[in-house]
Amino acid sequence: MDEKRLKAFEGMLADILKQYDDTTEKMAKLKAEGKEKTVTYRQLFANKLQLQAILSYYQTYGLVEEKCHKNNRYPSA
Repeated sequence: MDEKRLKAFEGMLADILKQYDDTTEKMAKLKAEGKEKTVTYRQLFANKLQLQAILSYYQTYGLVEEKCHKNNRYPSA
């Protein structure tokens, strides 16, 4: 049972990190195009905050290392 839960957690963490990276890349593209006021940008910003909150909980409980992010840094609010 524990190994199954660990595998599920690791899969979830990988998905959240990928979503975070995808979201920040899309936001950067929109910002470069001067589209920070669009609904899409604002939705992405809200998603990014939600993902950061999840990752913060993981870090608080010692479930994730600080440097787990693609850019070798932990996403901060």
